Amino acid sequence: MAPDSGLLLCAPLALLLLAMAPDSASPAAASEGACLQYTNKTCEECLKNVSCLWCSSNKKCMDYPVKNLFPPRSLCELSSARWGVCWVNFEALIITMSVVGGVILVALCICCYCCCRKKKSKKPDKEDEKAAREREQRRVRQEERRAEMKSRHDEIRKKYGLFKEENPYAKFEN
Repeated sequence: MAPDSGLLLCAPLALLLLAMAPDSASPAAASEGACLQYTNKTCEECLKNVSCLWCSSNKKCMDYPVKNLFPPRSLCELSSARWGVCWVNFEALIITMSVVGGVILVALCICCYCCCRKKKSKKPDKEDEKAAREREQRRVRQEERRAEMKSRHDEIRKKYGLFKEENPYAKFEN
C-alpha cells in the first residue's frame, strides 16, 4: 500500500468533519489570519474557530489549508496537527478510519459471499432434481405394485370364499 493511500481513504471523513463543524460566531475570527492571534495560547482557544488548525509541536495556531485535504508536513506534522477537537490528531484519525473502512469492506465482502452461497444452496442442482425424479418414479411403481398385489389377493380370497364383505353383519339380517 502506498504511503498516501491511507490519506485517500480518509478524505470523505475529513470532508464530513469540515461540513459538521460549528461556525464561529464572531466576524473577526472568520476573517483571514484571525487564527494567528491564538498562537502560544491553548488548543481549545484556537479550535473555537473551525477555520483554525492547531499544531501542538510548536504551539502555533494557523488557518486551515483548505486547498489541501490534510495539512502539508511543511506546515505541521500530522501527528501534531489538531482540528475540530484537541484530543484527535490527524495521524490517529487516518489510521483509525483506514482500519474501520477496511473492517467494513471485509464485512461487506463476507456478507456478499454468504448471500451468494445461500442463494446457490437454495437452487436445486441437476443431481438433486434427478434424485427427486427417481424417488417419485419409485413411489409411483410401488403404488402400482401395491394395487396389483391387493387385487390379486382379493381374487384369491374370492376363489376360496375368504373374501370379507363390506358389512360383516349382513349375514345376520332377517
